[in-house]
Amino acid sequence: METNLCGYLAGNEYPGRGICIGRTPGGTTMIAYFIMGRSTNSRNRVFDPIDSGIRIKAADPSKMTDPHLIIYNPVLTFDKTTIVTNGDQTDTIYDFMSRNPHPGYNFEAALNTRTFEDDKPNWTPRISGVADMKTGAYKLNILKSDHGDENSVQRFTFDYAQPLAGVGHFISTYKCNGNPIPSFEGEPMCVAMDEEDPDKYAAGLWKALNEDNKVSLFVRAIDLATQKYKDVIINKYKAVEG
Repeated sequence: METNLCGYLAGNEYPGRGICIGRTPGGTTMIAYFIMGRSTNSRNRVFDPIDSGIRIKAADPSKMTDPHLIIYNPVLTFDKTTIVTNGDQTDTIYDFMSRNPHPGYNFEAALNTRTFEDDKPNWTPRISGVADMKTGAYKLNILKSDHGDENSVQRFTFDYAQPLAGVGHFISTYKCNGNPIPSFEGEPMCVAMDEEDPDKYAAGLWKALNEDNKVSLFVRAIDLATQKYKDVIINKYKAVEG
């Protein structure tokens, strides 16, 4: 049975960063990515549109103290594939795909060169997804430590080659808040994907995210018949123009 993602997020103070990909009953592929932050440095961020994707930049560059692990391109588009991740592995996947015409294989190959983040003691997982903008097939991947052991990396890829209408899958960096923060466990959560309007879908997710910790949200709705898409960006903080 599918979980109501908004209900789940509303009851989770800190899932960290999250990716959801799925297909609506009308046949649209919907992709969502959000970031959260507990520190001033992590909250000092906005999503900024770039060609065929988004980048993260400091909302106020004068207040950015450490860009490591928090400034990257979360979404890039290669040919007819949308890439979405929680770190600079977006660029790694893009580079692998650009060198080989078999993006399905290169997703895993690219991530085999990476490991979890070096933010001891959390060892934050790297979560990644790719969506085929022609067929609607998608994959999700998580690179995580073995229960906090920095010497053991676990690699899991979940392949949804024939997505069902009205169903999506959600994965996040963390299971919940904590110190250290516990990593996500198990398979991606099966969630209902019943909203056709990307603006309404984004608004529902944004409202569900914890008010104190939410930072930015991105939604992409892809028309599989044309491969055209609409992007929605919501930022809590306003970028300072300098």
